[in-house]
Amino acid sequence: MTLDLSFTARDIANLRFAISPLGEVVASVRAVKDPSAHPLLRPWADRVRRRLQDVDWRLLSDLVPVPTVVIAGFTCTPPSTSMPDLELELATMRGAADRVRSDLEKVPGPRTKRVQALYDDPEQGLQRLAEEVERYWEAAMAPYWPRIRSLLEGEILHRARLLAEGGAQRMLADLDEAVTWEDGTLRIRHRFVSGARSLRGLGLLLVPCVFASPRVFSVTTPPYQPTVRYPPRGIATLWERRELDPPAALAAVLGRTRARLLGELDQPASTRDLAQRTGLSEPGVNQHLTALRRAGLCTAHRTGRYILYARSAIAEALLSAHHPGRTAHDVFASRPPSI
Repeated sequence: MTLDLSFTARDIANLRFAISPLGEVVASVRAVKDPSAHPLLRPWADRVRRRLQDVDWRLLSDLVPVPTVVIAGFTCTPPSTSMPDLELELATMRGAADRVRSDLEKVPGPRTKRVQALYDDPEQGLQRLAEEVERYWEAAMAPYWPRIRSLLEGEILHRARLLAEGGAQRMLADLDEAVTWEDGTLRIRHRFVSGARSLRGLGLLLVPCVFASPRVFSVTTPPYQPTVRYPPRGIATLWERRELDPPAALAAVLGRTRARLLGELDQPASTRDLAQRTGLSEPGVNQHLTALRRAGLCTAHRTGRYILYARSAIAEALLSAHHPGRTAHDVFASRPPSI
């Protein structure tokens, strides 16, 4: 089945990106309930299921059935800003009481007692749902959010670079294997949705979503902003916890700490994320990154409130020189471009 989204010049002009913490929460429920269907998310799911045993998230669970055909729109409204925090998105959800019943009526199948109670009293039900999301977040998402956020921000930077290099066609062409772009139409392979949709001149909101994997989700019906949530590159690396051993020769020149920081920048990362990975203080990391940047070994790019650092081409070449049999070309080919 294929969903075709037709673009006008106005829609292309209104293309934008956003990150959605609440969207990640809602999508992640699928992986907790059915880990076998989400191989890239299985390591995370196996760890957090134990933490969630003492957390009441039954209403949230009921609202994300498995297999997932439709998720009620009010649970994760397309974000209105590019970098909302969870608190802002929960405030938006609490204010969506007027949409609860119409959204739930679009969800097939019988309602559980908890979902029916939400239908009967939307304001009270949304308050309970928000409290469950907060508890779920603290147990399952907060420990991983810095790395998830860095990956998502790196994905957006990568897309921005493709847009600058080749326009919307270049940026959308390799969004996901389930997505193709041809003659002003974005075609998405869907399990349950087909047909042609107009974007109504509102453009398209693209939301990289780690926990959407391995699917692409879309919102195309009013009153919501047309939205596509897709899995970003590099999800499997999120759950890796590795102690990097920087090349001795490189460490002798740069110092072991700076060599290790370069090794950690296989994906764009913030100062806070690098501090958590390495055990260094944020001021210490910032001092080392400043030195590496002045030497041309890393680059810095602001996204929202954060600055993301990435290895430069010179650093890639230096690191490749310390992997026997590998060239700089091999390094670039073996990992997706970061920005």
